[in-house]
Amino acid sequence: MRTYKSLSQVERAFRCLKGIFDLLVRPIRHRTKNRVPAHFFLCLLAYYVQWHMRRALAPILFEDEELPEDRKTRDPILPAKPSESVKLKKNTHQTADGLPVHSFDTLMAELATRGRVTYRLKSEDLSLTFKQLPELTPIQARAYELLGLLPVAGN
Repeated sequence: MRTYKSLSQVERAFRCLKGIFDLLVRPIRHRTKNRVPAHFFLCLLAYYVQWHMRRALAPILFEDEELPEDRKTRDPILPAKPSESVKLKKNTHQTADGLPVHSFDTLMAELATRGRVTYRLKSEDLSLTFKQLPELTPIQARAYELLGLLPVAGN
């Protein structure tokens, strides 16, 4: 019964791969035989990275971070029940740390707002270059921490 219920995860993964909204790598019309397997590999790789990111970022997403462990122990015939932590996140829209809870898409949009800008000023006798990088917001800092990324310095 557990194996049969895990089929929904596989179906969700294929829906994600076939859809045009989840991974944003489709549709592409290929003209050569070698490009089709390469495109398929890139789609699977993109899904794999997204899957790992969702698992790592579960504490700040509207996802149940206890679900993988609960699936191993709960009765497979009874309907699934959300954990207390996910109920709390859905009711308060905040994590245990007091940060706002995001969907995966809104979190990616929040992370995309951070970018390094390089300024180059040139005159006849002077050339000046400097870089600017905004400070991390609390949610960006937590996401970097969960993903195991070092914050990028502005230098």
